[in-house]
Amino acid sequence: MATDAPEAASESERDDESAPDAYETLLEEYRRVANVRNASGILSWDQQVMMPDAGTPARSQQLSTLSSLSHDLLTDDAVGDALDELEATELRDEQAAVVREIRREYDRAVAVPSELVEEISTTASEALPAWKEAKAEDDFEAFAPYLQKHVELKREYAEHIDPDRDAYEVLFEDFEPCLSLERAESILETLRETLVPMIEEVRESEAELATDAFTSLGEYPAGEQEDLCRDVLSTLGYPWDRGRLDTAPHPFSSGTTFDARVTTRFDETDPLGSLTSTIHEFGHATYTLGLPDEHYASPLGEDRDLSVHESQSRLWENHVGRSQAFWEGFLPTFAEHFPKASEVTPREAYEAANQVYEDNLIRVEADELTYHLHIIIRFEIERALIAGDIDVDEVPEVWNDKYEQYLGVRPDTDSEGCLQDIHWSHGNFGYFPTYSLGSAMAAQLYAAAEDDIDDLEAEITARDFDALHEWLTENVHRHGARYETNELVERATGSAFTAEAFVDYVTEKYGALYDLDSV
Repeated sequence: MATDAPEAASESERDDESAPDAYETLLEEYRRVANVRNASGILSWDQQVMMPDAGTPARSQQLSTLSSLSHDLLTDDAVGDALDELEATELRDEQAAVVREIRREYDRAVAVPSELVEEISTTASEALPAWKEAKAEDDFEAFAPYLQKHVELKREYAEHIDPDRDAYEVLFEDFEPCLSLERAESILETLRETLVPMIEEVRESEAELATDAFTSLGEYPAGEQEDLCRDVLSTLGYPWDRGRLDTAPHPFSSGTTFDARVTTRFDETDPLGSLTSTIHEFGHATYTLGLPDEHYASPLGEDRDLSVHESQSRLWENHVGRSQAFWEGFLPTFAEHFPKASEVTPREAYEAANQVYEDNLIRVEADELTYHLHIIIRFEIERALIAGDIDVDEVPEVWNDKYEQYLGVRPDTDSEGCLQDIHWSHGNFGYFPTYSLGSAMAAQLYAAAEDDIDDLEAEITARDFDALHEWLTENVHRHGARYETNELVERATGSAFTAEAFVDYVTEKYGALYDLDSV
């Protein structure tokens, strides 16, 4: 049950005359930082979606310059002086939250030389096309030098911030600053202890699911899949005047509360892949769009962190898009686009959307159970890389060994192995755990929404998502970064953040699907 919370401060409250001069200075300086970052985000979106292949040299310099500029603006003396002055100033709660968030960013940024920030950005811009080509050509050796450079730069980055702590812990805080790595590891361990035996039990189950309900019907042209994805976005409530749908090698969403864009990709043998991917990215976009317009370019108008962001994408993808209620309402639209699926029943569609794969190698195509083993593998490898426990040239073999150990499958190529994800081309070490943290959080938030919304399942079947949008906006989106992660979850659900709701959710759902004895 969501707890009562004070209304988010209005623009007039934020800018009223009672605000200390130093606070107004701090906000003005931070707006410049945020706007440079948002401009960089548009250039990054363009690089992945629209930019011609030969544009990399110029784009690399552009992004590097903007990265350095935003760093210089954030570490400017005016920001530090305002923060220092506000340390002893009595502030309203929302003002104190803004100061807390900017102080955290400032303290980290001021420890890192601008030249290093620029070099990290340049490396990421150059690594992206190298990763794309290496993946297409199944050539890890071509990408390895960029990965090695990223590892070295991020070790140096972490050392500047805090030389006395585990470098990976420091990097993790770039993506989840409010939950400790120890807490994250504890949740991942709970997922491992729950899911490994459950997956084994699923694989031993004699239950027969309609896993080929769609794939047995032939191919699904990409153009028609795109039309279907546009329809599902409209059905879920995506505002097209504030966004767009495109394709990308690795689906993602980016933008601001005024412009949040979605990408997807298509496999003509599997229409569920693009559909669930689109719903996932819609979840990210609807969080971004739900942030308060009046606080754009301030921490009150920015997402809390990636764990919360992933909770929104995983909630819409799994708790909505993979539910039987969703398929009861949306299957007729699917059949309009693909009449050959007109005989598929909602139950069959639900079973196909929730099958547990025995041989899947690709994280973004994984089911809800094995997905987290994909995450744990990446977490273990990148942590070992940063610690120096393994070398870059060992990554393919270590990756393949872990897939065999955890999932019982071994990639035949690096393209379907260690080259499948875009994250390491960006140097984003510490990002992967937030996917599993977000899944656990999504289950807890959705359970609370079910308690608060009368017959949410019936509303989903009726294709009416207004109440869910309103609940998420009220309890998560509108707060921006006002509350730290655990407080945000506790205010929304009445309980501290744990993996308990996720364990209950998958135990009940997959126990029923696969007739498991443990249920």
